[in-house]
Amino acid sequence: MQNDLHIVVLAAGKGTRMKSALPKVLHKAAGLPLIEWVLRLARSLDPASITVVLGHGAEAVRAAVEGPDVRCVIQEPQLGTGHALLQAGPALEGATGRVLLLSGDVPLLTAASVRRVLDAQAARAAAVVVATAEVPDPTGYGRMIREDGALARIVEHRDATPAEREVREINSGVYVFELAPLFAALGRLGSANAQGEYYLPDLVDIYRRDGRVVDAVKLDEADEIRGINTRAELAEVGRVLQGRINGAHMTAGVTLVDPATAYIGPDVRIGQDTILHPFVILDGSTAIGEGCELHAGTRISAATLGNGVTVFNHSVVQASTVADGAQLGPFARIRPESTIGEQVHIGNFVEIKKSQLGKGTKVGHLAYLGDSTVGAGVNVGAGTITCNYDGRKKHRTVIGDGAFVGSDSTLVAPVRVGEGAYVAAGSAITDDVPDGALGIARGRQTNKTGWVAARVSKSDPAGR
Repeated sequence: MQNDLHIVVLAAGKGTRMKSALPKVLHKAAGLPLIEWVLRLARSLDPASITVVLGHGAEAVRAAVEGPDVRCVIQEPQLGTGHALLQAGPALEGATGRVLLLSGDVPLLTAASVRRVLDAQAARAAAVVVATAEVPDPTGYGRMIREDGALARIVEHRDATPAEREVREINSGVYVFELAPLFAALGRLGSANAQGEYYLPDLVDIYRRDGRVVDAVKLDEADEIRGINTRAELAEVGRVLQGRINGAHMTAGVTLVDPATAYIGPDVRIGQDTILHPFVILDGSTAIGEGCELHAGTRISAATLGNGVTVFNHSVVQASTVADGAQLGPFARIRPESTIGEQVHIGNFVEIKKSQLGKGTKVGHLAYLGDSTVGAGVNVGAGTITCNYDGRKKHRTVIGDGAFVGSDSTLVAPVRVGEGAYVAAGSAITDDVPDGALGIARGRQTNKTGWVAARVSKSDPAGR
């Protein structure tokens, strides 16, 4: 653990331009709230503490972030970044070392870049080091004003002169502070600026007047410090994050036929030589084995697929387990708490709900199995359904190994079809079928010879 490193995350802003009742930092990009990306970065640095400064929508943000390793403090009212950091003072009372300041709406920052800033602060024993970047259009950002190459001050856009606004090196809002002088210096900030707020960048001038070392580290990739203020920016950052995720999987041996249309969540694991066709969605804590093939439009959510699984077009698997060599779809749906065994075949327009299917079982098409335990080597014909709900309770259907259920059969639970038993097509089974027996539950067919001709004659005596 870096026992001298304390991280503070600013998350008090309202995000007015998002046009949303949801606090800005809780909007999602590439599957996670913005602030969760920042907290994952923070945790990767193994700090002594993490403190989040809350403001707008404080209770919603607190519920999303607070935990054993995250403390929350409130900024009320919101009077600028300097005032926000000051609110973390009580949480850091008695602490020593350094403070890394991050923003809750800047999810693209990498650990490698942060370590560069930390290393620079340690090398010079600086009171503050700020991360910067050079951008084509710096409008709206604080400008880094240098004298003889050294950082002299940071000027906010609204307060900058026309000449200062030409500067393209901008403030990222990422700082590393020496902790010892920090909070006393924050108490010296003024609010004589266009916004009437306590600007954190003013610490640079305070420290320079005190004779302390200040420094800046220019990051190689300006994208890393992109903040989010609008839905359009949220979408742009989401694309960058998704590109990173997809790129990492391809590097690890996964084929993405069209990376631009593959959505893979940040917690998804995929084995080598798996192929993802266009418009595949993998989210939640999904794990995909090696050598699988997921065809277009497939969605796998919080599910586990073994090796060599094939999922055909437009199928959905939710919170379930699919064993090696199974085939699903097209247009199949596996609902939560289901277990699909090895070499099982689930065909088109089949729905499985909270059921277990044994090795080699086939449910070819147009069937529904709910609350069922199905053995190995079972054949379930087209149009078969289990009637698992009586209006008040769910009941279970059990089908033994090697059973054969004919097409268009209805199994009214609770009911058991024994091992090696047959159910005749079109049957409505309400009683157990013993092992090796044939269950037939349908009306007997009657053929009436000459009925059609008689009907025609009766309706049209003239034979027209």
